[in-house]
Amino acid sequence: MTTAPRVGILSLQGDVREHARVLTELGAQVELVRRPGELDGLDGLVLPGGESTVIDKLSRAFELQSPLRAAIAGGLPVLGTCAGLILLADRLADGIAGQETFGGLDATVRRNAFGGQVESFEADLEVPELGAPTVRAAFIRAPVIEQLGPDATALASLPDGRVVAAEQGNLLGVAFHPESTGETRFHRRFLDRVRGA
Repeated sequence: MTTAPRVGILSLQGDVREHARVLTELGAQVELVRRPGELDGLDGLVLPGGESTVIDKLSRAFELQSPLRAAIAGGLPVLGTCAGLILLADRLADGIAGQETFGGLDATVRRNAFGGQVESFEADLEVPELGAPTVRAAFIRAPVIEQLGPDATALASLPDGRVVAAEQGNLLGVAFHPESTGETRFHRRFLDRVRGA
């Protein structure tokens, strides 16, 4: 019998419960991460949606920023959704003054690329790596990937060509909220990385 992978969810702010529910249903042992010591022994980490600026500030206040950067650089599998994608990006196109990311994903990401809350929308995305059917994606004050470096690979784009999901090694970042539309294949792909690592 294989032991359940221990997956942390950065729990400073954002939609933590939704990710915890999906991961638990898929057989992971979920840990909430608010302090540096809670990263010890994790097999993977989720950076949830929320306010990227708030999560950035709180990660520094709780002395989590440096340990998170080290864990990501060290190869810890990470899934970042919406704000989590912003935090995974190496470069921000329009961060607020002083905003920082954890980095790791060779990408330039623009915050709130579609406007405010009222411009939120859902779309069906073709994701060849996930096969059929299409992915129902909820974009809520969502970012977009404006540029990918040579080490990163696009997984999904909108009809206008803007990239909204990418991966690089053990890192998987999506601009939308699969945890809120019943879409579990990104979490499964992430857990495959966790088990493979």
